[in-house]
Order: sequence, then C-alpha cells, then structure tokens
Amino acid sequence: MNRICKLFDIEYPVIQAGMVWCSGWKLASAVSEKGGLGLIGAGSMYPDVLRDHIRKCKQATDKSFGVNVPLLYPDIDKIMDIIVEEGVKIVFTSAGNPATWTSWLKDRGITVVHVVPNVKLAKKCEDRGVDAIVCEGFEAGGHNGKDEITSICLIPQVADAVSIPVIAAGGIADGRSVAAAFALGADAVQIGSRFAATQESSAHENFKKAVIDADDGATVLTLKKVVPVRLIKNKFYDDVLEAESRCATKEELAGLLGRGRAKKGIFEGDLDEGELEIGQVSGMISDIPTASELFDRIIREYNSTIDRISSKKL
Repeated sequence: MNRICKLFDIEYPVIQAGMVWCSGWKLASAVSEKGGLGLIGAGSMYPDVLRDHIRKCKQATDKSFGVNVPLLYPDIDKIMDIIVEEGVKIVFTSAGNPATWTSWLKDRGITVVHVVPNVKLAKKCEDRGVDAIVCEGFEAGGHNGKDEITSICLIPQVADAVSIPVIAAGGIADGRSVAAAFALGADAVQIGSRFAATQESSAHENFKKAVIDADDGATVLTLKKVVPVRLIKNKFYDDVLEAESRCATKEELAGLLGRGRAKKGIFEGDLDEGELEIGQVSGMISDIPTASELFDRIIREYNSTIDRISSKKL
C-alpha cells in the first residue's frame, strides 16, 4: 500500500494544498470525499473562524482531512489549541522551524507534515521527527523558497536524501504531472493552484477568472528581499517592481506587501491592488470545474499517461 495512503488513511495519494483564502471547509471536504486528503488553510483564518471550518468539514465528510498552518502567522498558540480541541489528526506546517511544534503535536497524537524548498531542510525535518515532508518546487504559487529549485530537480534529490514519505508540490496540475512526480521518486502529490480554480474554492470569481486567463508567462517570483512570493503580474506587482528598482528598504517592501494584499486580491477580487498568488501552472488552467470533476479528471489523465509511457521503451 502507498505509504501516504496508509499514513493518512486515504484512497489516493493526492493532497489538496491548504491555500490562504481558497481552502475552506467546502474544498477540503470535497477532496476528502473523493478519497484524497483535503486541507483547510488556517493561514487566512482567525482562530474562531478556523474552529467553525473544522466543525463544518466534519459535518460534510467522515473521511480524513487536515489543517495547514503557516508558522509565521499570529495566534499560532490559539490555532494549535483549537486543532487539538477539535480532534484534527493531520497538520501540515510551513513557513517556519519544524522543531517548534512537531513534538508538541505528535505528543497529542497528530500526524505532522512540513513543507520544505530544499534538501537541507528536508533532512532537518526528518531529524525533528516529522512523519512526511512536502518538497515544493519554486513553480508553486504563493510564498516560496529563495533557492529557486525546480520540482523536477528537487523531488529526486529530496527522495534520495530522506527515508520518510515525500509529497511533491509545485507545478502539478494534471495527471501527467502527477505521473512525473511519482517517476521522480515522490510518494504523493500536493496540488494547490489547480484546486484554487474550482467551484468549491473560496477565492473570488474575479481571481479565478484571472487564473484561467493567465498564460505561461503570467506569473513571477518577486519580493525576494522580504519573503519570496509567486503571483500574477498586475498593478500591485508593478508597484513592487518600481520600489525594488529604486532600492527600497526591506521594511518598505514589507509594508507594501502587508496591507492585506492577499485577501484583497484572492478573496475580495481586486485584480489591480491585490496580491494574486498562483503558480506557474496557471497557464494550464482553462476552466473552473467542481473539485469532484477535477479529481476524476486527474485520475483518468494519470492512468492514460501511465499506459502511454509503458508502451514506450528506450
């Protein structure tokens, strides 16, 4: 049996990423109902809002689901307490030191996964006792690693470096890319951007339309002085570019980023002043299906890809 399926008690080794302003209980429960692992994105939620989403997810599905917690966000203590109180059994952490919360969570019977952008941090996570890791190539949307290592280079290096299960992320949007990730050594995949443009995603319709209108060069990794983020080029990006061109300080750039930009762009649909976080795979996205339709499509594409590859011998 696949190690990730066994670890999470799921049917398919497909995880829906816990994305800010996109991954509420509707999306997470829909993916879990299909046999994958849905994640609630706690990064855009106040503690009481997170509690509500967890409870609604439990009502919507009796399948496994988890919560993604970016460790750089405020109220982490309250968020972790709510996760324990509500009986969540799977937590994905990111954007922080895995040593901070891993032991605390595992002592309370919770399976812990941490997101990493390079081999060094993957080894550190294994040393700290995490149950699995997500290795995320810099094609991914949102906050990203500074190393700019592509998924096709990162996945096999991480898979060779650790013994715990490896979940591949970054640039995965269809069955072909799932097959590629498995070929490179991954045990499972985490898909974000493609699920952001589904009917159950809590993102604004303007944002979803911007995603399906994007082409292969629509996104850029920027704000590397502060915290690297991949987003669609728009007026906000032009403002960042102008600030960087005149050598703005790190503090000024942080101020530019920290005005509720992600909420403004993704959740409120302001395509000019908002931060439109999405991955390079946006150029592959051309519709807004239900999560169920997308999941079935990915499985079909994966199986047909495997059949096609098996007929080709070197």
